[in-house]
Amino acid sequence: MFTPLVKLAGKLRRGALASAELQALAQAIDAVVSIDSRNRITFFNAAAEKLWGYRRDEVLGRNVSLLVPSDIRPVHDSLINRNRDTGVDRIVGTRREIRIERKDGSTFWGSMSLSKVRLGKKITYTAFVRDVSADVQLREERHLLSLVAHETDNAVIICDGNMQIQFVNRGFTTLFGYQLEEVRGKRPAHLLAGPETDRETLERVSQAALRPEGIYEELLLYGKQGDATWVSTVVNPTIGKDGRLQHSISVLTNISETKQLQLLQDSILEAVACGLPVSEVAERICLQVERIAPDVIASVVRIDKEGCIRPLAAPSLPDSYVQLLDGLPIGPNVGSCGTAAFRGTPVIVSQIDTDPLWADYKHLALPLGLQACWSIPIKARDGRVVGTFALYYRKQARPSQFQHRIIDACVYLYALALEREEANARILTLALYDELTGLPNRWFLREKLDQAIARTRERGSQMAFLFLDLDRFKHINDSLGHPVGDRLLQAVARRLKQHGQQDWILGRFGGDEFVLVLPDCGAEQAGSEVERLLAVIAEPIHIDDQSITTSVSIGISLFPHDGDDIDTLFKHADMAMYQAKSAGRGTFRFFSHDLNRRAQDRLTLETALRVAISTRQLTLHYQPQVRLGDGSLYGVEALARWQHPTHGTISPAQFVPLAEECGLGDALGEWALDEACSQLSRWRRLRLAVPSVSVNLSPRHFRSIKLVALVSDTLRRHGLSACDLRLELTEGAMLDTRSETRATLAAIRALGVQLAMDDFGTGYSSLSQLGQLAIDELKIDRGFIHQLEESARARTLASGVIRIGTGLNLTLVAEGVETEYQRRFLEEHGCQIVQGYLLARPLPPEQLEAWINEREALAAAGQPSAA
Repeated sequence: MFTPLVKLAGKLRRGALASAELQALAQAIDAVVSIDSRNRITFFNAAAEKLWGYRRDEVLGRNVSLLVPSDIRPVHDSLINRNRDTGVDRIVGTRREIRIERKDGSTFWGSMSLSKVRLGKKITYTAFVRDVSADVQLREERHLLSLVAHETDNAVIICDGNMQIQFVNRGFTTLFGYQLEEVRGKRPAHLLAGPETDRETLERVSQAALRPEGIYEELLLYGKQGDATWVSTVVNPTIGKDGRLQHSISVLTNISETKQLQLLQDSILEAVACGLPVSEVAERICLQVERIAPDVIASVVRIDKEGCIRPLAAPSLPDSYVQLLDGLPIGPNVGSCGTAAFRGTPVIVSQIDTDPLWADYKHLALPLGLQACWSIPIKARDGRVVGTFALYYRKQARPSQFQHRIIDACVYLYALALEREEANARILTLALYDELTGLPNRWFLREKLDQAIARTRERGSQMAFLFLDLDRFKHINDSLGHPVGDRLLQAVARRLKQHGQQDWILGRFGGDEFVLVLPDCGAEQAGSEVERLLAVIAEPIHIDDQSITTSVSIGISLFPHDGDDIDTLFKHADMAMYQAKSAGRGTFRFFSHDLNRRAQDRLTLETALRVAISTRQLTLHYQPQVRLGDGSLYGVEALARWQHPTHGTISPAQFVPLAEECGLGDALGEWALDEACSQLSRWRRLRLAVPSVSVNLSPRHFRSIKLVALVSDTLRRHGLSACDLRLELTEGAMLDTRSETRATLAAIRALGVQLAMDDFGTGYSSLSQLGQLAIDELKIDRGFIHQLEESARARTLASGVIRIGTGLNLTLVAEGVETEYQRRFLEEHGCQIVQGYLLARPLPPEQLEAWINEREALAAAGQPSAA
């Protein structure tokens, strides 16, 4: 095709070219470039301009090296001159592909034919160049595709329009064992299908060639030797312009290992999802591993809380070997499993016979043909080693890459199963058991009691239902703190479990309350058992460096005599327990119908008390407190009284504790504070000489800093000073170590309000703490005062209390003074203030006013008054 152009080029260089012929070269579709004997460009046609990107005027007369790639420009002239000098034509008269660089720096591939003309001693050249970049690229692509087809591990099958094999690559031969000559013209579906091949999937793959979008499937196919291989199959068709299938290209990837792992994981995850026990999950893991890796023996062991090995699954190991492992402590040289569990890292022993980790245990493994062992720890989410997974080998070996993948999957799956089991156990525990003591909680207890009642009813026997409540637990919690209280509850629960019978039902009902049910037990046996439990609980309990002695009050109801259902038995045992507390604590009571009647009366009284507080049916009476010596009025104590429209007078000994028990203590105290301050304000307006008023508040008030604002606001509203008010509180409130209580007491004192400790000597006061308490007044309990005449012990205690209070610069007030002997004894021993029936009963405001006026009149007349 270049021949006519070559002849024209010869004429061009000889100067014999006609204008028509010159025009032909100029318009040739191939680039034509001529150079003279000095390598200068003498001809550059339009096709050359387009190819190189240079205009003709930019290149004519310039060295031809301008048109070659920049990296060979320095030597280009020497290459041409060598041809001129030697006459050896390695390029002239041939076609070759050369790399060409355009003006803009881009490169392309050209096919060049070169002609040479000798004019005397001068030699000129003309080059004819055609752009063949597309051809080069296509050839390179075909070469790369050939590499892909032959060098890939994947199997490639190309079929014609009739789905008959035309080509298979080396990867196909490696995977299935067939050479191209053996399969050409055959259908892949017939060639590779086997007994376990899914025929529906195979049909979908065969029909994929007819769909433009192709298909992806996973198939079990069979090779020349009958061995099965899982493959992922991608089939893509090529469709002609006529819409008919021309070829189908199938790429098959060996996924046997991946598929086996997937099937393993699916099987184990199914077992976990179905809630199978961990031991069954472990057994399934071992069997699946041994199926896909026949050269290993798999085992799973669990590590217990004591750090000992507990075999969980080892289906292919002899029972004798497994039993020898059971209970073996883990350690730094305990074979593969014990060491892996101890280190928390994998242990690979490729030669059991020589490895020091197996020195003490190889005599167990070698006779069984076990030569190597790889063990990896199984860890919980918190990092604890909970077990190990091991592969034993019958030859000296190390794990393969596939076995690494197996192990990783199995360890994850077992950890997942174990986590699920622990989570389920935790959920069950939280749902059914008390977290603090581990005893059945209220809800689980009801379920167990339902079953116990049903069994007892069937047998026609009796059952004792015990309701237990720790005595003074609230005081222990308040004074020693909740952590100590919690540990006390745990200790009591342990004692009840340790000293109970196997068939007893024990649970924590809530707070400091326990329920204990004794099947097949009547009243006499129940009483005997309860006496034993009371003695057990009463033994000192040591918590940290403290010895705590506690007791328990127990109420007993009997099935079926006291109730035929849980709720009735609960209620009656609860009522009996309160009766036991009223009897002095640390004892027990059986339910009685008289007790039930009293409980109904108590409920009626509670309802009436709520109405009384909200409608202000209650009143305050005031008992004078008089100084010994001069007989002057020290103050008055406000005491609540209740006159019910129907029930008549109700004693404070009844309704004040009731208010505390049913949550009305705060409302009662706030009413008493407001009413007492209001009354003192009225007396001040009447110019009645009442120095101050004392008000009793419950311990609950002093646990809230809001009490300070309440007291301050009450004094302000009634126009009183802080020194006009005295707040009385119990020893329990005064000794409360909580920060809120301490802050409230300090803030009350900062207001200027005085604090008095009521009923001193009846609680658990510590003399070492007494001097540190924020109090101004100590009130001696009436129990000491009443026994002064007949009890030397009472006189000793009373005089001791007076000395202590005097030594601490506290004001001493004796309550319940009823006789002249008591008054005289107290005065002789240094007590400053007395109150009691000897002076006056608690009086309504009008009667107190008359009492004060009468005393003032007697004083004006020079006559002495009592005290």
